[in-house]
Amino acid sequence: MSGKSKKTFSRRELLMAAAAGVALAGIGIPVVRWAKYLFEKKEQVFTASVPGYDRDMLGALLNGFRELGVTPEEIRGKRVLLKPNLVEPHTGAGQINTHPLFLRACIEAFLTLGAASVAVGEGPGHRRDTYHCLETTGVGDILQEDHIAFADFNFSPFRATPNPANRSTLGDLFLPDPLLAADLVVSVAKMKTHHLAGVTLTMKNLFGVMPGSVYGWPKNVLHHAGIINSILDINATVKPAFAIVDGIVGMEGDGPIMGTPVQSGLVVMGRNPAAVDSTCARLMGIDPLKIPYIAAASGWLGTAAERNIEQRGEAIAAHRRDFQLIDTIEAQQGIRL
Repeated sequence: MSGKSKKTFSRRELLMAAAAGVALAGIGIPVVRWAKYLFEKKEQVFTASVPGYDRDMLGALLNGFRELGVTPEEIRGKRVLLKPNLVEPHTGAGQINTHPLFLRACIEAFLTLGAASVAVGEGPGHRRDTYHCLETTGVGDILQEDHIAFADFNFSPFRATPNPANRSTLGDLFLPDPLLAADLVVSVAKMKTHHLAGVTLTMKNLFGVMPGSVYGWPKNVLHHAGIINSILDINATVKPAFAIVDGIVGMEGDGPIMGTPVQSGLVVMGRNPAAVDSTCARLMGIDPLKIPYIAAASGWLGTAAERNIEQRGEAIAAHRRDFQLIDTIEAQQGIRL
């Protein structure tokens, strides 16, 4: 064991693991993978209370980076690419898209830590006119005022990139050149329910890096290849360095577009998307191990097991708010904690 202490587990923990493994096997996840939850690498996730977009989001993000052990030396001189969630060109519907002021705070945080440059990229899945989304959401104004470069991933030049996971039928992934040129890719997601995936957070958010000119609208090729396995393939290939969630105003019910706003007043962030998404799911009153792509990522792309996530910042139990789920939506059935 090279001097490392061996983990021990109580009889109760092992029995719970076995029971959960049987449940996972029922949705196609091998029982042996559940065993990995007991031994997989621990991850840190930071949660902060930020009641509104007029509050100190930058301070919360910088505090989060400190709590996560991110130093300026890690960021200094790097080209950072932020990928927000801009799915629909709605004005004033703060529950749909990453808020422009939240995105600005993320930009300022990385610049404060010494990034050589920060750019933003997105390829909306529902609209071909990406710049219409920028204008109507207010993100375009922020980028123009702050002189931040933007890449339209739907129509950027792209290159075939090996897909190391090959969980879906996609084969090689065609990824935008601006994404591939970045040193650090950051998924800046929105806290929302989803009518096909159960929840959409930092992992699902990466659908927007896939060019619409290749994968269609609303990224139909990814749907036909299998949404769950496409999420896994994209994350295994892109390997985002950080995951940040705008949970100040989220969406419940028929997400990711038709749901209703919910005021959670939270910022959640970490290095590992699976761990961040698991924490967000728990804050939403949802069991991450009942979300197939999160469960499948655990023990491979990160962890979803609560015992292996070190919660930094504020305790999540105090901030849990059960998001509304719709019984007639299959992906939202039986996922409540």
